[in-house]
Amino acid sequence: MNPNQLNFSGGPGALPESVLAHTRQAIAALPETGISVLGMSHRSEWFRDILLEAENNLRRLLGLPEDYAVVFMQGGSSLQFAMIPMNFAGEGFGPPAYIDSGYWSKRASLEAARVRPSQVVWDGAATGYRELPSLDRLEIDPAAAYLHYVSNETVEGLQFAAPERMAPVPLIADMSSDFLSAPLRTDRYSMIYAHAQKNLGPSGVTVAIVKRSLLERIPAGLPAILDFRTHIANGSNYNTPPVFAIYVLTLVTRWLRDEIGGLEAMQRINQRKSRMLYETLESLGDAVSIHASRPWRSQMNVAFTFGDARLDQAFMAEAREQGIVGLEGHRSIGGLRASLYNAVTEGAVRTLTQAMESFCQAHA
Repeated sequence: MNPNQLNFSGGPGALPESVLAHTRQAIAALPETGISVLGMSHRSEWFRDILLEAENNLRRLLGLPEDYAVVFMQGGSSLQFAMIPMNFAGEGFGPPAYIDSGYWSKRASLEAARVRPSQVVWDGAATGYRELPSLDRLEIDPAAAYLHYVSNETVEGLQFAAPERMAPVPLIADMSSDFLSAPLRTDRYSMIYAHAQKNLGPSGVTVAIVKRSLLERIPAGLPAILDFRTHIANGSNYNTPPVFAIYVLTLVTRWLRDEIGGLEAMQRINQRKSRMLYETLESLGDAVSIHASRPWRSQMNVAFTFGDARLDQAFMAEAREQGIVGLEGHRSIGGLRASLYNAVTEGAVRTLTQAMESFCQAHA
């Protein structure tokens, strides 16, 4: 087994080497405190500085103005699926609109329906979740509380293009799997959220970016921990936060800022990686099938199959022998999936494409 494994998992995803190096040291002892990061108090001055830096780094990378609040939460996207309708779809607004474009957006709309009446304005189930609608051409009731969508479907390998204009209602996006992979027009959105374990670090922390004007519609009487205002007012420190996960997230934002050179540079790297992989898959002809239709193919997650479950398993076994891991497709559609999150290097993708070409030659 290759000790330097290349991680193409859909999550938890790869971490940058420099972030891993700093994390290894911090687990033993933080240089600035002499205490392991795993034992640092969430009430310490050190952690207050980490929270401030994490927010400032995100604001700098995204060009985020002050009329957006940044908060670090727990519970992943699954908690947000319930909190968002609780907070932002109260009396005086029509049912929120949801796009069902894949496994995770379906989970979001089903959870919202448990909390408030809601409506699905586009559903890709009939075509097997292989394509996406144009956000700018959907017919949305102007009375709808908001429009919710998942920007990148990790399971099916589908990714939306950025909206070209403002939506007729507040736009809320789950960007868990493509957040910080490219520049973003934050002014098009009323809320963006993203859990870690993709591009942000290990699981345990969720970033929520909320336009402050949206907070005005939160109804009274919500449990404090389910009210966004609670977490914002307490500086992401209302209850014991995931100190370790937020620390690693901060390291990742430093890496993007200082080593990569910002989100435009990250986007160029991601474009080269995905182009390399898709061109290889297409060159293999009928030997492989890509799940997503061409216009909506994701730069982050590539779902494909060799057309035979036995071949899929054989390739994954050969890949593991070469130190290539994490290629199992999601249980809902099977096959294979290569996730090209920010920390996956171009060299790693090249190694994967070479393994694919060799496998197809051997099994032609």
